[in-house]
Amino acid sequence: MSQSWNDLARQLGTGSLSPDASPELFLLITIAITTVFLWQVPGGKILIYPFTILATWFHEMGHGLMGIILGGDFERLEIEKNGSGLARCSGNFFLGRVGNALFYAAGSMFPPLIGGGLIIASRNLQISHNLLVILGLFLIFSAIVWVRTSFGILVIPLLGFLILVIALKTPLEVQKFATQFIGVQACISTFKNFGYLFTYKIPGGFSDTARIAENLFLPHWFWGILMTVASLEILLQSLRIAYFI
Repeated sequence: MSQSWNDLARQLGTGSLSPDASPELFLLITIAITTVFLWQVPGGKILIYPFTILATWFHEMGHGLMGIILGGDFERLEIEKNGSGLARCSGNFFLGRVGNALFYAAGSMFPPLIGGGLIIASRNLQISHNLLVILGLFLIFSAIVWVRTSFGILVIPLLGFLILVIALKTPLEVQKFATQFIGVQACISTFKNFGYLFTYKIPGGFSDTARIAENLFLPHWFWGILMTVASLEILLQSLRIAYFI
C-alpha cells in the first residue's frame, strides 16, 4: 500500500509518504468519503450522529466568531436534535457589504481553515496534545457562553469532555490521529448539507450563498462552487503537508 501511495505522490509532485503513515492516511480519507456520503443519503446523518452535531457546531461557530471579528455581537448559538443550527448575531459589521458577505461565508469556510490548521499542526505530537485540550475546553466554553438550546447545552460539553479525555488519557500517537480526524471533520463540515450551497431560498429565508450573492456579485451557485472547491483543496493540501515528505 505504501508503494502505491508513493507512486501517486511522485505523479502529483508532492514527495514521498512516510513509511508508517500510509494506513493512517488511507483511514482518514476513507472516513472523510464515508462521512460525506452518509450525510447525503436518507438516514445517513443519524448513523454518524456525533459527526453531524460536530459539523453543525463548526459551521455555526464559524458564523459567530466571524461576527465578533467584524464588530458584531454573537448573541446565541442554537443546535437542535435534528442536527440543524443557527448562530444569531446582531449589530453592524465592519466593511459594509463585504463584511456581511464574509459573515455568511464563514460558516462554510472558517471550519476548513481551522481543520486544515489542525491537520498540519498534528505533525508535532505535543502541539496535537495542546490543540486537543484547547478544543475540548472551547467546546465547553461555547456551551456556557453562547449555546441556548437545552439539547446543545447537554451535548456540546459532552463532546468537549470526550476530547479532553482523549487528550489526557491516551498516548500521544492516538492524540495525533484524533487531531487529524477532527481536522478532517472540520474540513468536510461544508458538505454536511451539500445541496444547501446551491440553494437560493430555504424555509424561513435565504441560504448563505444567496446572502453572499446579495451583498457582492455573481450568482449564488458560483459561490457554492467556489467554497466547495476551496474546502476540498484545503483538506487535500493540509493532508499533503502533514503526510508527504
